[in-house]
Amino acid sequence: MNQTLINKYNIPGPRYTSYPTVPFWEESLFSTPQWESSVIKAFKESNSSEGISIYIHLPFCESLCTFCACHKRITKKHTVETPYLESVLKEWDLYLELFDGETPLIKELHLGGGTPTFFSPENLKTLLEGLFKKARIAEHPEFSFEGHPNNTTEAHLQTLYDLGFRRCSFGVQDYDPVVQKAINRIQPYENVERVTRLAREIGYTSVSHDLIFGLPHQTWEKMNETILKTMTLKPDRIAFYSYAHVPWIKGVGQRGFDENDLPSGEVKRELYENGKNLLEELGYIEVGMDHFSLEKDELYQSLKSGDIHRNFMGYSSSKTQLMIGLGMSAISDSWYAFAQNDKSVESYQQRVEEGKLPVVKGHILTQEDLLVRQHILNLMCRLETNWDQSTFLPELENAQERLFEMAQDGLVELGETGIKITEKGRAFTRNVAMTLDLRMLRNQPETRIFSMTI
Repeated sequence: MNQTLINKYNIPGPRYTSYPTVPFWEESLFSTPQWESSVIKAFKESNSSEGISIYIHLPFCESLCTFCACHKRITKKHTVETPYLESVLKEWDLYLELFDGETPLIKELHLGGGTPTFFSPENLKTLLEGLFKKARIAEHPEFSFEGHPNNTTEAHLQTLYDLGFRRCSFGVQDYDPVVQKAINRIQPYENVERVTRLAREIGYTSVSHDLIFGLPHQTWEKMNETILKTMTLKPDRIAFYSYAHVPWIKGVGQRGFDENDLPSGEVKRELYENGKNLLEELGYIEVGMDHFSLEKDELYQSLKSGDIHRNFMGYSSSKTQLMIGLGMSAISDSWYAFAQNDKSVESYQQRVEEGKLPVVKGHILTQEDLLVRQHILNLMCRLETNWDQSTFLPELENAQERLFEMAQDGLVELGETGIKITEKGRAFTRNVAMTLDLRMLRNQPETRIFSMTI
């Protein structure tokens, strides 16, 4: 990768799991009644045809990983499990009231965290059976969960499989002991091998491993060894993504190492480029941004069919218009609006106990937002977007002017009615999307709010 391009384009930028991105939500124009109306509208429009997605945030972890920017609660007290799950089911009941007697069809379900496998298999079963009792399951659902290799048991895997889960993801990050110590994530290869083998023996059809580049003390030699170890297990998917260093965000524990220990932009790009090339040599295909899969996996098949989608849960092989986030800090998406729950476990539970949706902020999308959102989504999923009279905005011409230099650098191809990211430009997808981000362009932040794009 050309160092000049790294220096030019390595700037703070969003990851675009939504548009507008959270820092540019117009919270003053948002209200819970508006959110409820948007949910009702989306549900009526799409439940019978495509179903809904559910994300459940399970925030508890027994120890703090210093690379993690997720909303979590560190505790070793497992007595927190039952009260929290009871609150989640009560929140689900509040959404069911909005559906006016129509039974929701669950197409996608993802358990994220935190550490979902912090919870006992028995408690997870109680949660999910409570959820399913008042819903229907789609014919070919996509149910997945994130598991910690150190505490995911055979009982976890079997229980969730019996409830319809066929995808699981394990956070590996890096196998090097020096890196693991710096990020406070000590987990031997043997633990990852154990849960991967068990998942396959039980019948999971897609096992994913998360690898992160840009962590403290990483070198290509270490990353090369991590990838080669990963290949001995041949996961169906690999999320190979950049470490987002955002220690200025309140509550993020990213001060467990000296920032001088982080790889330079040049080294970080070398980690990505070399890692990408090695993964492709080993039979993986890059899908969207930061994700790789084997050709047989549903994620790659959805790319070929055009069904691939991206939202707050990341990439998925199918789309639903309505995504309901349950639990502390969870974000929901009705396509017309976004809403985020209270980030405090106690406040979240108190709101639910009072019979209120625990939504504390959100954004109602304007017509302009909806058009820009679709174009950015196209870039994130298909690396190109096109417009006609119905999807054109005058600002798109200005975006092409901003992209002209990127075109000269070989990162994009510009047409009269479209933008296409080249293979050379794939690593700069976030930068390309930023040229369409009208909310950010009109309201340039005075302080740094995003991680670096490279």
